[in-house]
Amino acid sequence: MSLILYTNPMSRGRIARWALEETGAPYEARIVQYGPEMKTAEFCALNPMGKIPVLEHDGTIVTETPAILAYLADTFPAAQLAPPVSSPLRGPYYRWLFFCAGPLEAAITNKTLNVEVPPDKTGFVGYGTMALVLDVLEQAVSTAPCLLGEAFSAADLYAASVLGFGMRFGILEPRPAFTGYVKRMMSRPAAQRATAQDDALTPKPS
Repeated sequence: MSLILYTNPMSRGRIARWALEETGAPYEARIVQYGPEMKTAEFCALNPMGKIPVLEHDGTIVTETPAILAYLADTFPAAQLAPPVSSPLRGPYYRWLFFCAGPLEAAITNKTLNVEVPPDKTGFVGYGTMALVLDVLEQAVSTAPCLLGEAFSAADLYAASVLGFGMRFGILEPRPAFTGYVKRMMSRPAAQRATAQDDALTPKPS
């Protein structure tokens, strides 16, 4: 079995590495530098968008972070990153995985770019308002240790990663429920291993 992650320590590839560490499967991380290297014909043959992360598994190519998480969860069921298909938790699992991929990511992107959605146009965007997104997510992470109750899943991995990034760079307000949730998720051994590996590869300020 061959698992290759094309990534960069300063990218969403950190999320994919964490997921790979959770699976326990051996993998190779290939660092792709921003700029011309991501736009080469060789790399664009893997992802025509010319961006990372990209997962290659025995010839199967998967792009887009939530797709990589879902693929790894289903490919390595022993890691229990997703409820069984027959479980009633499968619905909430999909809900939160794609809530992060859709409303949360979109709201953060607009906030970062200083895009203001007029109050009378919030129905045109998938997330409504940033306040609504955060209120909904705050309620979800406040009612149980994980989004699905007691069971950790790829949805938690994604949510904690995005929340942690947003708070670290001052994009999201550090609500106590969020800081506590991220701390719980990041205390997982796989998260710590992944973070240590990517931090070691991150350029240090000169």
